[in-house]
Amino acid sequence: MSSLINKVLFTRAGYGLTVLRIFVGIIFAAHGSQKLFGLFGGYGIAGTAQYMESLGLAPGHLMAILAGGTEFFAGLALIIGLLVRPAAFGLIFLSLVAIFTVHISNGLFMANNGYEFALALLGGSVAVLIEGAGKLSADRAIAG
Repeated sequence: MSSLINKVLFTRAGYGLTVLRIFVGIIFAAHGSQKLFGLFGGYGIAGTAQYMESLGLAPGHLMAILAGGTEFFAGLALIIGLLVRPAAFGLIFLSLVAIFTVHISNGLFMANNGYEFALALLGGSVAVLIEGAGKLSADRAIAG
């Protein structure tokens, strides 16, 4: 296996990181399905695109697809433990954009639409990026 692929797939992490990865993945995949498919009370691509435009993230349609697609597919990647480092990298970028375009001016707490929830997801994504997928993962099975 090439050195780069091995670095991407390698993990020393145990079961704790596996649990964290799965729960963070579920949350991101659910949020992505709101944006892409309108599930769980979401607005779908059209509604999300309109919201993105109102934030100054244009073109809204493209931004909605990129944000929803990253959340949904990277969330699925975390759930199954496949290519979690690239997935976590995308989720870190997405979380930072959400924090600094939507939540930062509202303070920390969620009650005021603050950034605490996005910060928690950012922390989980950073942990996955650093440690890898954990013991129960496709990455570990592939890397040996």
